[in-house]
Amino acid sequence: MPDTLPQLEIAIRHAARAGRIAESALCGLAADAGLDLLTVQQAACRAGIWPARYARNARQLSTRDQLALLQSRVLLVGLGGLGGWLLEQLVRLGVGAITGVDGDCFEESNLNRQSLGKAAQLGQSKAEAAAARVAEINPAVHFTPVPRFADKVLLIRLLRGMDLALDALGGLACRLPLQEAAAAIGVPLVSAGIAGLTGWVAVVPPGQAGPVQWLGAGETDETEASPEEELGNLAPTAATAASLQAAEALKLLTGRAAASGMCVFDLADGTFQRVRL
Repeated sequence: MPDTLPQLEIAIRHAARAGRIAESALCGLAADAGLDLLTVQQAACRAGIWPARYARNARQLSTRDQLALLQSRVLLVGLGGLGGWLLEQLVRLGVGAITGVDGDCFEESNLNRQSLGKAAQLGQSKAEAAAARVAEINPAVHFTPVPRFADKVLLIRLLRGMDLALDALGGLACRLPLQEAAAAIGVPLVSAGIAGLTGWVAVVPPGQAGPVQWLGAGETDETEASPEEELGNLAPTAATAASLQAAEALKLLTGRAAASGMCVFDLADGTFQRVRL
């Protein structure tokens, strides 16, 4: 029985075929060694062996890159339209530890675009639904649900030890506490927003200005509709913005340079522009 990581890596190499190893074999090795699946996936990458579920990443990533993803810890705030699509991609990429924060529950108006929502889940916590979805997709990922609306104090606590913060909130003003918390801890932030068929995505290095400052989030009349309410929220827009966020997260977590400025897109005419700020 492999009871040390070096022995585990030897066992993985013996069980591998053509540079990859099936998840069933990894699960067996994990059970024999008394380890969790994430640890064994990490050991495979250290041994230069691809866990089969990530093998199609190999054209763009190395096993070292995959290991970096498996060792990453990210905070995802918002598990609705943006957050649900983003979570799906992070889990499939193999981001090892994700804390998902959302105090909301599903309602019928969410079902047009929120990938975590199902008709049978109306009234269910979005954070708990996210935990169930992660377990279905990739049981190796350590997902911590936080079914709360987070203030700056809680966000600072949650961000300690994280490699990246992901902003999947709505509106602008509610994003400022997350941006400030990320700056306080020194963690980069990837932010996105949508309205109708338009959206934006930006990487905010710690302490630098972000979408809240660029787009303006001043005092608004409580009766005034937000851009999301005025233009609506559509599934293609949410999925597009989340994919762009996931791509920036992938680059940051594997040591690549993030895109500067803000990407603004309009699916109505198929345009994507990089705004330098």
